[in-house]
Amino acid sequence: MNHLERLRAQFVSGGKRQPLRALAASGQLGYGIPEAALAEGVKRQPHFIGCDMGSVDPGPYYLGSGQMATSEAITRDDLAKVLRAARSIQVPLLLGTAGTAGAAPHLDATLAMVRDIARREGLHFRLASIRADMPRDLLKAAVRAGRTRPLGAIAPLSEAEIDGAAQIVGQMGIEAFQRALEAGADVVIAGRACDTAVFAAIPAALGYPLGPAMHMAKIIECCSICTTPGGRDALLGTLDGDGFTIDSMNPIRHATPMSVAAHSLYEQGDPYRVHEPEGTLHTDTARYEALDEHRCRVSGARWEPATQFTVKIEGATRVGERAVLLAGCGDPRAIAAMPDILANVEKTVRELVEPSVSGPFAVYPKIYGLNGVTAWPSPAEPLPREVFVMVEVIAATAADAKSVATVFKQYLLHNGFPGRISTGGNLAFPFTPPEVMAGTAYRFSAYHVVGVDALAPLFPVTVEEL
Repeated sequence: MNHLERLRAQFVSGGKRQPLRALAASGQLGYGIPEAALAEGVKRQPHFIGCDMGSVDPGPYYLGSGQMATSEAITRDDLAKVLRAARSIQVPLLLGTAGTAGAAPHLDATLAMVRDIARREGLHFRLASIRADMPRDLLKAAVRAGRTRPLGAIAPLSEAEIDGAAQIVGQMGIEAFQRALEAGADVVIAGRACDTAVFAAIPAALGYPLGPAMHMAKIIECCSICTTPGGRDALLGTLDGDGFTIDSMNPIRHATPMSVAAHSLYEQGDPYRVHEPEGTLHTDTARYEALDEHRCRVSGARWEPATQFTVKIEGATRVGERAVLLAGCGDPRAIAAMPDILANVEKTVRELVEPSVSGPFAVYPKIYGLNGVTAWPSPAEPLPREVFVMVEVIAATAADAKSVATVFKQYLLHNGFPGRISTGGNLAFPFTPPEVMAGTAYRFSAYHVVGVDALAPLFPVTVEEL
């Protein structure tokens, strides 16, 4: 009997479903799991444990390069903790967006760690893995058929961008996790996945109303970030049919109606609609009620099944090699003139390096304290007494990027400006060398939604015995 069959026998009796407990062990596995809260969560006897492991939040580099954003040592330690926790109480463990970005290299690296942990610790279980890499021929056919649309400020998807991407993944929904569980998996490790799918797949398979189930999944996937004060401690969600209760496993973190409602807006362009491959969650009718000072109950969310399945795709394309120049300035006259200084220096540098740099390059200056975070429409008044200058250079090769950055450094250090008294000392470098080689730069080239006829063919499941 697989886990879903066992849970159906346990929960679906006489037409009434019993409260279902879901333990969110990590909001992004690989950054350390507070052990006391995880242990408390295991004591509550959850019916399954889930972890998110990735996001687009760290940017396109990890998707494009196939690298993890987290350290191998901490990632391995976190994986061992949740594997031991789930096997100790014999409940399913579901993990989404393996290895930061969920492409084949990330999933393979995560699976290798899981297999090694199982061997070293003598753990035995059935492991399912779900691929999320998108077939490029299918995507190009979708472009030709007009079945793709951009998300946000990105150009319409083209066949050239599909061919040029280093990796392209699609976000799977609950359907893929359910197939893995029906195949008898004890542990499911998925490539790129919707965060909600990790926690809504089992409730949906057991017949719980998808409105509350999906809303609970949306809240608990980031663990105790939805509490006050927010943190990364394990969080227990208890689904009781028409609603759910949020309970942090750290007693100092309290789920209040305000903190939980605020988290419903997290990572959403629309505050009341969450789009998933299989449908849309509507939270405008949700109600938030304090059960006590520590717990909050939520009810009222609605689910609208999709008339057309959709998959959000993410692709990253190499732009070039990156060097970064870092400097600070506390000279008020130089600060006032800094935008003009940077423009003048870039013009000079382009003329000087043209004979020796092999190809085109881009320079992106930022003045933190003036416009480093936001392109303000007017200068600060008064000007700050010190600023931090970052100049990013992207070129075809690392050698070219370094060449541009080093020449830029020298001319920035000695560039004249109105009211200058000293010919040097107007700039301070935090360390030497001030040019930092930052590796390959990538950009998101695919950030689109694709209409599809079926989800299962896109996300193949493989099962193995460990």
